[in-house]
Amino acid sequence: MRRQPPPPMPATAIPTMDDMLSVWRADRCVQNASARIYIRWIKWFRFYVGRLGLEERTELTREGARRFAEWYGEHRRINPKQMVPARTALHALNRVYHVMGLQPPKWCAPPPPVRPASALLQEYADHLARHRGSPPVTVQKRLAHVGRLLDHLTGRGKSWSTMTLTDIDDFLVGSAQHFARATVADIAGSVRSFSRFLLATGRISVALADSVISPVQPQFERPRRSLPWEDVQRLLRAVDRSTARGLRDYALLLLMSTYGLGAGEAIRLQFDDIDWNAGVIRGVRPKTGVAFTLPLLPAVAEAVAMYLHNGRPRNTPTRHIFIKMKTPFEPLTCSSGVRHILIKHAKAAGLKAPFLGSHVLRFSNAARQVDLGIRPRVLSDLLGHRDAESISAYVRIATETLRDVSLPVPK
Repeated sequence: MRRQPPPPMPATAIPTMDDMLSVWRADRCVQNASARIYIRWIKWFRFYVGRLGLEERTELTREGARRFAEWYGEHRRINPKQMVPARTALHALNRVYHVMGLQPPKWCAPPPPVRPASALLQEYADHLARHRGSPPVTVQKRLAHVGRLLDHLTGRGKSWSTMTLTDIDDFLVGSAQHFARATVADIAGSVRSFSRFLLATGRISVALADSVISPVQPQFERPRRSLPWEDVQRLLRAVDRSTARGLRDYALLLLMSTYGLGAGEAIRLQFDDIDWNAGVIRGVRPKTGVAFTLPLLPAVAEAVAMYLHNGRPRNTPTRHIFIKMKTPFEPLTCSSGVRHILIKHAKAAGLKAPFLGSHVLRFSNAARQVDLGIRPRVLSDLLGHRDAESISAYVRIATETLRDVSLPVPK
C-alpha cells in the first residue's frame, strides 16, 4: 500500500511549526531528523482532532495519545502498539505548550499514593519513617518484604501473632530459591526489623529478631567493587562532551569520582546546594538526613557550569541539577539510572570490570584515598560512614580537611 502524505497543517494552529522547532532546538535534545518525524505525526494528530471536533491542548496526555494511536491504527490498519513514535511526538508537543505558557495538562495523571495493606503495616511504616529515620525507598522495600512474609504465613494458616522462628526459617529458605544471596540477606534484615517492631509495640512477647539467620556473604567472594584510578580517568575521557547528554554525564561522573558521592547523594543535588560565591557544595545523606559540605573544586565547577549553560534544557519543572534528557525532563530518581550511564561510558572506554554498579566510583574514590595514605578514620568521615564503633550516625564532612587531602581531579 502506497504511503500517503499527512494532511496539511492548519493555518491557525497554535503553536506553529516554527514555535515547535524553536523550543526543541533550545532543549538541545531533539535532533533535526527527529523533529521532522514529530512534525509529520503532529500534522496527522491535528487532522484527527479537527475531524472529531476535539481540543488539541486537552488531548495532549498519555491517554489522549493512546486514543489517537487507536484511531490512526484503525484508519491505516496498523497495530497501535507500533505507534511509539506518535506518542513521543505528542509528548514533545505537550512540552512546546508548556514552554510557551499555554498550560497543557499533565502528560500522565500522578499515580495514587501507595498505602500499606493494613493498619498494622501503616503503623510499621510510620515507625520506620519517624523513629528509625528510614527514607521512603527503604520503607517501601521493608513493606514489600514483610508483605511476602505475611503472605507466606497466611498460606500456612498462621499470622504474625502466631509466627515462630521455624516459620521465618521456612520463609527465608523459600526466598533463597528465587532470589540472590544478597537479596535474601536484605529480606532477612526486614524480617528482623518487623520482629523488633512487633516486640517493641507489645504485639509479641518473644524476641525473634536476634535468632533470624541470614545468608553469609564470604569475604572476597564478590568481585572487586572499585576501579583502578587509571580506569576512572579513561572512563571520564570516553564521555562525548559535544552533546547535551554527554555534558550531563561528564559532570555527574566527575562529581561522583572526585568526592566519592553515592548515586543517591549526587542525583539529589539542586541549584540551591551549590554556593558559587563561597565555593562549596552542600548536600544531605539520603539514609540519615545528615548534611555535609564539600569544597567546589575548579574542575568540577567548570564541568557543572558547562552542563548547566550548554546542556541542561531550560524551562524544566524541577530544580534538581541532574535530569533525564527527554521530556518531561524530570530529575534522575534512582541509582539504576546512574548505573546505566556509567555502563554506557565504561563500554565506550573499553573497560571490562567485573562490577559496574552505581557505587563503583565511590569505592574507587575510597581506594584512591587509601593509596594516597589518608587515615581510615578521616576517610570514614569524608565519605559519611559510621564511626569505627558503629555507635553514632553519619558524621559531617570536614570541608577544610578535604581541601588538604583531596585527590587529583581526573583529566
